[in-house]
Amino acid sequence: MAVARKAGIEAEAVLGKAYDLRLIKRIAKYVRPHRAMLAAWVVFMLLGIAFELAQPLLFVYVLQHHILDDKIAMLPWDALAYMGLVLGQGVSGFCDQWFLQLAGQRTMHDLRISIFDHVLAQRAAFFDRIPVGRLMTRMTNDIESLNEMFAQGAITLIADVVKAIGIVVIMISIDVRLSLLTYTTLPLVFILVEVARRAMRKSFRQIRVRLAAMNAFAQEHLFGIRVIHLLGRGKIARREYDEVNAGHRDAYLLQIQADAAMYALVEAIGYIATGLVIWWAAGHRIEDAATIAVVVVFIEYINKFFIPIRDLSAKYAVMQGAMAASERIFQLLDTEEYDGAVALVLGTTLKDHDAPGEPSKVAADSPSIEMRNVQFSYGAEPVLRGIDLSVPRGATVAVVGATGSGKSTVIKLLTRLYERDRGSIKLDGEDIRDLELADLRRRITVVSQDVTLFAGTLRDNITLGKVHSQAELDAAVKRVGLDRALARRAGSVDSALGEKVAERGANFSAGERQLVAFARALLRDPEVLVLDEATAHVDPEAEVLIEKGVHELMKGRTTLVIAHRLSTIRNADLIVVMDKGLIVEQGTHDELVAKGGLYAALEKTFRRQD
Repeated sequence: MAVARKAGIEAEAVLGKAYDLRLIKRIAKYVRPHRAMLAAWVVFMLLGIAFELAQPLLFVYVLQHHILDDKIAMLPWDALAYMGLVLGQGVSGFCDQWFLQLAGQRTMHDLRISIFDHVLAQRAAFFDRIPVGRLMTRMTNDIESLNEMFAQGAITLIADVVKAIGIVVIMISIDVRLSLLTYTTLPLVFILVEVARRAMRKSFRQIRVRLAAMNAFAQEHLFGIRVIHLLGRGKIARREYDEVNAGHRDAYLLQIQADAAMYALVEAIGYIATGLVIWWAAGHRIEDAATIAVVVVFIEYINKFFIPIRDLSAKYAVMQGAMAASERIFQLLDTEEYDGAVALVLGTTLKDHDAPGEPSKVAADSPSIEMRNVQFSYGAEPVLRGIDLSVPRGATVAVVGATGSGKSTVIKLLTRLYERDRGSIKLDGEDIRDLELADLRRRITVVSQDVTLFAGTLRDNITLGKVHSQAELDAAVKRVGLDRALARRAGSVDSALGEKVAERGANFSAGERQLVAFARALLRDPEVLVLDEATAHVDPEAEVLIEKGVHELMKGRTTLVIAHRLSTIRNADLIVVMDKGLIVEQGTHDELVAKGGLYAALEKTFRRQD
């Protein structure tokens, strides 16, 4: 577990630049559809800056031309003009934030949809390589980090730069020499910003690593919560989590120090600049109105100039997080392992071999499913070493074998959750790679032992979004015996699972969840039915309920059964025995028992389980 956690931490430790133009260009693709709102933001942002920077100028004008010239009667109008500038700044600020945040939220909405569609369109092998917890981080935390950029990062930095340029222009237009004297403090600011940037970058890297470690630890132990409870590992887990959490806390210390130093020192440099202005004023006659006006306006503009610099450390942290998050998001979006059945629905580009082929003519006596020299491996070790299998049309074929023999892998290759390494797999005489994936999976329905229930009503969980009449739904529910289970629960197909059922239907028994899965299969009415240990955890009462429905479901269609229960296997037309990725025996139940081989040994185990 420690090795896996370390690998996950190292994957999270990748950290790029705070301002990566390549990533910003990719983000711009999602911003572009909302450029009208950004244009409105620019207009109101410029108006707000103009209203803000005009306020000190108005004050200086009033001081020079009204107060010092004893035109007191004009002061009410001056006050009204000043209030107008403040009101204009407030309204412009509201509007620019409104359009900016609206554009940001719509951009993040589009990006979330893009990521969700992309993840849904990936093949099963993709989810074997990338933990679900990491995907959830990409789809939630990383998107939120990117969203903060619109509120506190690069976008507001644009306004800060425009404001700074405006202040510099105004100050130079008033007095060039005094402006140059004031800006002698800027080298100190540049040095401070660079030192703080380096410190915060180092701190941010440590924070990401520690956060990844903490998330990995929490996810690992929450998944194994039953083991922790049953084996008394609670105190040890708490102590270990406290150590990881302390590391995360301490990683923030350098950032806090840099942020505090940045805030305090930039404010001090601002006071130094103000002091220089006052020192300059000391060499002039105090009764000089121009001197008073210049001192007032310069002090006001100095304050406005240094405030964004003082807050730069926080904005740098936001941008660093946003760029790191966007790097991981686009790495995910650059993955191309599309599952064509989902990709077609989502509009994702398909690979060439996922294009539908021409329909082929099928001979009545040809096998429904045919596998020839099928080989496959999840990694270096082969799982299937050369499978040859013919499943007659309308027959029931049971596939048996020890755990790890490759039974379930055969089903995954048949439904193209994974692609075979070698060999061929045909359905009705046509290679499954030449079939559109959506069509392939309409013709083959798999019922496994792990049944997932989604939030919503039981009707939603049975139909899975497909349109079926009430009569069809009622017939399916009745045939599998689900109506009896609902009667015991005093519920109906329109009961909301989210209100009464724990996560993934945890307070539905295994048997009840299987009944839902069989009702789904009945409604789909597939050509090929696959029962992947579908009754492995079903209690005897539930098995009696579904036996008749399963029998009806299997009529007139080709059925593959992977099971450990003798009652499920013995009536099959053909039993295929697998061992270490090979088919070692084929025949009927009686033939294989009489042969005295591997099936005969397995049959004794099945008999004890029944």
